[in-house]
Amino acid sequence: MHSSPTSLADILTAAADSMHQVEAVPELLSLIVLSARDTIPGAEYAGISLSHRPGRIETVAATDPLVQRVDQLQYDLDEGPCVDAIKGHKQAWTNHLSTDDRWPHFGPRAGELGIESQMGIELFNEPRSLGGLNLYSTRGQAFNHDTPHVAALFATHAAHALGKSVRDSQLNEALNSRKAIGIALGLVMERYELSEQRAFAFLIRASQQSNTKLRHIATQMVVEANRRGDQGQESRRI
Repeated sequence: MHSSPTSLADILTAAADSMHQVEAVPELLSLIVLSARDTIPGAEYAGISLSHRPGRIETVAATDPLVQRVDQLQYDLDEGPCVDAIKGHKQAWTNHLSTDDRWPHFGPRAGELGIESQMGIELFNEPRSLGGLNLYSTRGQAFNHDTPHVAALFATHAAHALGKSVRDSQLNEALNSRKAIGIALGLVMERYELSEQRAFAFLIRASQQSNTKLRHIATQMVVEANRRGDQGQESRRI
């Protein structure tokens, strides 16, 4: 859908205002990916990748578990729009990912996961770390001629909200939050026999209904699981 410059400006301004009101880095990263998904034309899913210099790339925020699977595939293959953008190409995108010969190994594998359109945008480039914003869609030709411009403007606002004052310790806090959420997902999947996506939706609903941040719920679940595990080991010793 083609949006007028005025409406796009209003949407971006609203997104920027909301981002600047959040101070905690994990919550800010989550807000950025949700805002990107809802603001940028054609995006169904969004995530943020972080690469320390030197070091492996990791996903620090995602709107859906599918994002983490597709991201990890790119990291493992060292190929894809996400990898290109975070290595300094600024912006890399395609509307026919599964057949795009720029990424001959990653593209077909992404197609098997249902992703047909993808865009990677450099989010920040600091002396000790690189960040990228990744957009995905299950539809071919999802991105129109507005998308690169809107995505670039959005990334500028997001980078400004994150600011140069973001320290590695804060980004590591976001990575630890993602790890806890991943473990909590596994616990919910096993306990209630749910798929990964339904388990993710379960945690989101629990967060909303209890007015508790998702990372706090996940951390509590991990602590409780560890406590039960320790009690089980102790009882077996007896």
